[in-house]
Amino acid sequence: MKVRTGYRCADCGTAASGWLGRCPFCQAWGTVVEDARPARSASSSACEPLALDAVDVDAAHVISTGVGELDRVLGGGVLPGSVTLLGGEPGIGKSTLLLQVLAALGARGVRSLLVAGEESPAQVRRRAERLGAVHPGMHVVDDTALREVFAHVEALRPDVVAVDSIQTLVDPELPGGPGSVGQVRGCAQQLVRRAKQLGVAVVVVGHVTKNGTLAGPRSLEHVVDTVLAFEGDRHHALRFLRALKHRFGSTQELGVLEMAAHGLVDVPDPSSLFLADRPASAAGSVVVPVMHGTRPLLVEVQALVGAPVDGTPRARRVAQGIDPARLAMLLAVLGERCDVAVGGSDVYASVAGGVRVADPGADLAIALAIASARSGRPVGDDVVAIGEVGLGGELRQVAHIERRLVESSRLRFEAAIVPASLPADVVSPGSLRVVRAGTLSEAIAAAFRARSRREQRAPACLNAVAGPPIALVS
Repeated sequence: MKVRTGYRCADCGTAASGWLGRCPFCQAWGTVVEDARPARSASSSACEPLALDAVDVDAAHVISTGVGELDRVLGGGVLPGSVTLLGGEPGIGKSTLLLQVLAALGARGVRSLLVAGEESPAQVRRRAERLGAVHPGMHVVDDTALREVFAHVEALRPDVVAVDSIQTLVDPELPGGPGSVGQVRGCAQQLVRRAKQLGVAVVVVGHVTKNGTLAGPRSLEHVVDTVLAFEGDRHHALRFLRALKHRFGSTQELGVLEMAAHGLVDVPDPSSLFLADRPASAAGSVVVPVMHGTRPLLVEVQALVGAPVDGTPRARRVAQGIDPARLAMLLAVLGERCDVAVGGSDVYASVAGGVRVADPGADLAIALAIASARSGRPVGDDVVAIGEVGLGGELRQVAHIERRLVESSRLRFEAAIVPASLPADVVSPGSLRVVRAGTLSEAIAAAFRARSRREQRAPACLNAVAGPPIALVS
């Protein structure tokens, strides 16, 4: 077979006629590598053009993985002929999740093959027994040579193939060793091509670098159909699944799992779990219903305002789970529109539970948490806040507000502070009371006024503990 030799950028895939120190397209240094591939003539293609209206979309049915939270993110399961890349830090539970998926498939009679490049079959069997994940139809091979892997797939004809991990596969015809840029890109491209030829669903595990990006060339993410990020803190039990890319569905869904003694388990009601450890009557704590795809989740936003640490040249702004630029904007609005002075103080804002929030509907809750932390006055434990904050201090509507209110009512919150522009036909569910505010200043006053009403109804001993109100402005 005639081989055509050229050069290609490992990051963006741009072709070059010769070696270059810097890619002319993405401007990355040292990424142009030799690229050897078989030459293909115009008449060698095995594919024929098809009329789009003649393509049978019912021929391939989605295969449920058996893990509810994973199916939620994937839109029902994996599709035959598709390639899904599962990325995450070492030790986060990628291999455990993969083994549980294959076990759930095996329990339903779906045949699978696990290409274990990092463990021996005996190690895989021990872990499967610990997880209770040994079922007929599950097969494992520890061969990492790509040609041999394809031979096993064609001989076994499984419905699902799992590769753990892409960095261990090697093709002798490609330059570099296992895990190199050329090997990872070349092996991934061949996996995608073979998956579509055989109609096999392929799930590939990929490691991430220190800065949280997938190891290997950027073209690895472009060539696969779906990219899943498996995140979480190894010292905590919660794990989060997100779709960074999904050709067959939404990338807005969030899957929540918990690492238990016998593997990963679905968390069907994450809102209750996120709020389980919330302290009562704590200043700087506000609950907000945020949307992840079609799913409303109630999370706790926390803020702390304090004096700068000795020796610090300027006040610090620390955001965890929140966009730092969004935090800086809200601090500016609080100072200019609401007279909440935090300019000379350190401000820390975070979302409890390790959740990342990019929903603009969380603006009001973040601002209320900062105002509460600055004044020392807590916002009510049974109050949620929903709304986007504009630069003029006005409150703006957000999408799916009715779903957010229903979720708040389900968890027995009594009041929801919302933008005054909310349509009048929006009915508050259950006993939830809707409090409308046109500006951030009005929302702050409403939050503390609602708190004062509850303190008046509380026993005298609780009022004594609460103490007198503290002014917002120093």
